[in-house]
Amino acid sequence: MRYLRNKNTDPYFNMAFDEYALQELSLEEPLFYLWQNRSAVIIGLNQNASAEVNLDYLNNHNIALVRRVTGGGAVYHDLGNLNYTIVGRAKDLDRDYPEYTRYMLQALQALGVEAELSGRNDILVNGRKVSGYAKRVYKDRLMVHGTLMFDVDLEVLEQALNAPTGKLAAKGVASVRSRVMNLRECLPQVNDITDFCMQLERYLSRDYHDAELLLSPEDLQKIELSARNKFATTEWIFGTDSTPKTSKGSENAHKVSYTKRLPCGTIEVKLDIQNGYISSCNFGGDFIGGLPTSPVSEALVGVRYEKSALRQRLIPMNITSYFDGTEVDSLIDLLIPSDPL
Repeated sequence: MRYLRNKNTDPYFNMAFDEYALQELSLEEPLFYLWQNRSAVIIGLNQNASAEVNLDYLNNHNIALVRRVTGGGAVYHDLGNLNYTIVGRAKDLDRDYPEYTRYMLQALQALGVEAELSGRNDILVNGRKVSGYAKRVYKDRLMVHGTLMFDVDLEVLEQALNAPTGKLAAKGVASVRSRVMNLRECLPQVNDITDFCMQLERYLSRDYHDAELLLSPEDLQKIELSARNKFATTEWIFGTDSTPKTSKGSENAHKVSYTKRLPCGTIEVKLDIQNGYISSCNFGGDFIGGLPTSPVSEALVGVRYEKSALRQRLIPMNITSYFDGTEVDSLIDLLIPSDPL
């Protein structure tokens, strides 16, 4: 794979960098790069920030809150964490996605780590998580990016991701720290995160036989503008937290919300129903998918709120592109878990 180097540690810049690489760079063959962020919590595209992270803790400890362009759950980054991005053209997304996820797994194994893929988007060592990854599709392009916890401050991680609602405790879930580990525990031969980065870069570039891609000043300027005008804005970071509003003036207006865990992850849907038809729809959660869900939400507006009408609208949409591994009927059972209104 070709490689490039991104030494910027600003998390807003790096989210813009990923989007630019996916949408704008020439990709005649897969490309990878390794990068780091200063202290930040990165939430998934569809998540509600206030429900997933401890905003007061972030503000008091100068930890940035950033939203990425991929789905999945919230993660904590600091300079003890190494991130990776792999992006390329994909003629067959179902075939290429597993291949892209295996690149980093094989690199870790080459360094002597007994790593394995687990669940929908994790890399584990001895049953504990060292990496989470997510994907995004753009036209015929595919991006997979993820974390590699080398020497992350686990105490800060736990505090930053401990939502004020007591989400973990309420669900009987073990603490974050008990379920994750740093790779330095199983890589005694690696001096520090810089050494770790160099060894991974060497392996993935086939000992630098693959060429480096250099970005132009114009490329970097466009990324800076996107970071400032999109990714650092309150509208982008908190925008998807807004709840659809029911049209006023109708006695037959209802607001419903349902949550269910499906193969793609946890989905929460909020619907406004007016006179038996969907007037607005919003999906949230930590689910994984290749595409943003806005086309699905838009397609459901104006549809009668009953299963046969929803099925007729959703079947042509290739729902697995938006919700990994999820069948149409499973999504409909989320939308209408009991008798329609």
